[in-house]
Amino acid sequence: MAERPARRPRKPHSAQVVRTERLTPHMQRVVLGGEGLAGFAADTCTDHYVKLLFPPSEGVTYPEPFDMERIREELPREQWPVTRTYTVRAFDPETHELTLDFVIHGDEGLAGPWAMRVQPGETVRFMGPGGAYAPDPSADWHLLVGDESALPAIARSLESLPGGTTAHAFVEVSGPEEEQKIDSDIEVVWLHRGDRPVGETLLEAVRSFDFPEGRMHAFVHGEAHFVKELRRLLRVEREIPREDLSISGYWRLGHNEDGWQSSKREWNARIEAEQEGAAPAA
Repeated sequence: MAERPARRPRKPHSAQVVRTERLTPHMQRVVLGGEGLAGFAADTCTDHYVKLLFPPSEGVTYPEPFDMERIREELPREQWPVTRTYTVRAFDPETHELTLDFVIHGDEGLAGPWAMRVQPGETVRFMGPGGAYAPDPSADWHLLVGDESALPAIARSLESLPGGTTAHAFVEVSGPEEEQKIDSDIEVVWLHRGDRPVGETLLEAVRSFDFPEGRMHAFVHGEAHFVKELRRLLRVEREIPREDLSISGYWRLGHNEDGWQSSKREWNARIEAEQEGAAPAA
């Protein structure tokens, strides 16, 4: 059998920062643009995401033109770009403007501090888009649940729904100052976490929620542990069919993205297997 040729790394998109905006004390918006986005499209999913490429530390530079294959051939692995995943909050195909919102916690992390200090004109490289969810128009009603990390996807999903759609959205943020304006007639239930564990108020709210009749299509994302519990509630207790759920952990408390992404697939598969064993047969 002939050997398959090695697959070349996908070519990253290149864009420039157009403007930035502080939306709330802990949410920073960065808008990208430029001719490098002429071939970009993000119009099939409301949870489209991109993977931003960052040098792993200060002082690491890359050859121009930027070439992932060359980087991997010429530089040690510890100098390869690291990725951080962010939801596409909006994309305008006419102006080629891509909007990304970043949760920030001071100097903690990699992408948040970058989003706070980046200036218009700076170049950004990223892979994507990926994505898998959009509200099913044939569903009788929609449930959207998440913390700050899921807010861009929830907001975009709500804004995509036509008038008259029945939807219920629960979003947990640290406090009232973190609430955002969403261009939708659907009311968002904002839950203020304060000093409580991430996701605890979401669990309480969804457990006490009076589910409407009819087929539901759900989007539930955020910190992995509360997502696990909500998956059990929806899949096992409520017997919601698996195909009507978009549900997974965007992040996990105590892990950065590198650590979480390396174990996410295995962790999610294990949780799914455990809970599917207790769920009704499809």
